[in-house]
Formats: sequence, structure tokens, C-alpha cells
Amino acid sequence: MGVRGLDLDERKRKILKAIIRNYLETGEPVGSRTISKYTDLNLSSATIRNEMADLEELGYIIQPHTSAGRIPSDKGYRLYVDDMMQEKEREVIGREKEVEEMKEFLIEKVDKVELLLQQMAKLLAENTNYATMITSPQYNKNKVKFIQLSRVEVGKLLVVVVIDGNIVRNTILDVEEELSDETLLQLNMLCNTSLNGLSLNEINLGVIAKLKEQAGIHKGIVGSVLDAVAEAITADDDLEIYTSGATNIFRYPELSDQEKAKNLIGAFEEKELLTNLVQEYKDGNQGIQVYIGSETPVQMMKDCSVVTATYELEEGVKGTIGIIGPKRMDYDKVVTTLKTLTTQLDNIYKKT
Repeated sequence: MGVRGLDLDERKRKILKAIIRNYLETGEPVGSRTISKYTDLNLSSATIRNEMADLEELGYIIQPHTSAGRIPSDKGYRLYVDDMMQEKEREVIGREKEVEEMKEFLIEKVDKVELLLQQMAKLLAENTNYATMITSPQYNKNKVKFIQLSRVEVGKLLVVVVIDGNIVRNTILDVEEELSDETLLQLNMLCNTSLNGLSLNEINLGVIAKLKEQAGIHKGIVGSVLDAVAEAITADDDLEIYTSGATNIFRYPELSDQEKAKNLIGAFEEKELLTNLVQEYKDGNQGIQVYIGSETPVQMMKDCSVVTATYELEEGVKGTIGIIGPKRMDYDKVVTTLKTLTTQLDNIYKKT
């Protein structure tokens, strides 16, 4: 849980969890009388009102202007999710009926990965009643095989980067200085000696600093070459994103007003926006990630919660599964489903 929730004693924590669970079930603001029936604390409504006032002051719950009841804030949801994720680490995963159905579905494994991912997105949307997205697997350990710098015209350099799989990426650089053939040869040798055989993760600050130092007055050109290399390695030209269940958001009143629904549907139709959700595994964030409200990398989804998980088909070949729903989504069910699904995918493909 880290430092979150250290300002809450056990009683406040139980009351907060009761408010959140009740709101997850009903979608209605929660009053003290409801909580007095809901908890095992045997507290009066007056005592619970005082505790709820403290929780509101601490920023864990808020009072909508239309009601005397309270609803969880993003901070409240975050504490609830962090506690739940800790509990999940201690649980045996895979108890739900839907998960068992998913397991059987995966074991039947269709021949084409693309078809499997499309069907999986649809199945997830049907099982959770949320919107879902799944990316095609990407090779996350591409290494530089060769770099070639050549002059195409005055003030223009062509950078050719060849990466694993003999994938070729070309970039044109604008250069202010005129480079001699000898200088170009030296820069080619320097870049290839320093970078060949390295993945993006291995091209660290130390490698970059040493390369720029050796380049001397040409360090600006080397910096641009490094940018071209990074873009070549991480290029997502072939990234496919399969989505399903976007209209499920209309099931939840807090997301179904015209403007919010339009934004969410628009975000689902924009590949560029969705790719912002799937960069986390490339940045070293493995496993389950939960984004609540404004934490999401896509601001058009700031009224939602997004849960993502990384799957791996073989060493270094990874993709992302995402589930998008209201902040009051059933986090327990979503996390359980994603944990089981990614484990099954990993097992099935690593065995074949």
C-alpha cells in the first residue's frame, strides 16, 4: 500500500471500503444510514456521519451537489484498488465461472493469433460488460544490426537503420554543416561500433554520453541519429489494436451523457490515442496496471478507470490487454480475469 492510507485508522478504512462497495453495486451516493446497516462495526449513524466527514476532509470521498450521500474520489478508489491488489498477490487465481470458460476457449487455440485476439476482445467485453482492447504482439527486444549515414544532397543526410528481422527504417536529417567523405566514414564507424547489437534498453545514458563525446563537434548529428535509431526500434507501423464493447459504456449513467460518450467512442476509434495506453510494457511496467480517472494516459478517458495487463507469447514478444469502464468497475473481477487470461496465454503459447 506504500504511504497511501496511513492517515486512516481501521474504522475509517472499513467505512471507506463499505462506501465504495455499496457505490460499486448501486451507482448511487451512499448515506450514513446505509453504511450503518452495511458494516459490522455496530456504530450509530451519528458516529458514521462524523467519520464520513473526516474521510471527506481527507479527500477519500466527495459529496455530489445533488445528494446528501457520498461517492468515492479518485484517491478513495486508489486506496481501495491498492489494498485489493495486495490481497490478489496472496490469492490463488482462477475461481470464477467466466474465467474457466475463457480457459477452455483458449485451450482450443485458433490457428491465427489475430483471430484469437479478436475473439478474446469480444469475449472479454461480453463477460465484463465493459469496453475492451487488445494489441497484437510486438517484439520488444529489437536490436540494431547496421546503421548507414549517406549524403543525399546539400544539407540532407539519409540515415538507414537495420534492426532484427532485417527491418529497414529510413530517416532524412537536416544538417547545417557540410560533411566531408572522411567525416561521414568516421561517423559511420563510430555509430556502428557503439550501437550494433544493442537493444533500446541497452542504449543507456552512459552509451549515449560516450558516443556524443567521441563525436566531438558532430555530437548534434549523432544525437539525431540516436533519435532515428530509437524510432526505428519502437516503430509501431504494424501494431494492430482489436476493440470490442465500446457501446457497453452506455450501460453506466455517469458515462452515458452525450459529450462523455462521444469522447469515449472517439478515443476508441483513434489508434493513436489507444497506443498511449499500451506503451507501459515497453517502459518496463509489467503485469497489471490500474489507472483511475485522471491517471489514465488518455485524457478523453479521464472519467473512466482503465486496467491493463501484459501478455507474452514467447520471449520478448508481448502485447497489452485493456479493459475500460466506469470508476465504479468491479476491480476484483477485472483483475482476476486479466491475471488468469494472461497466465493461460503465456502457458499455451510457450508450450507450443
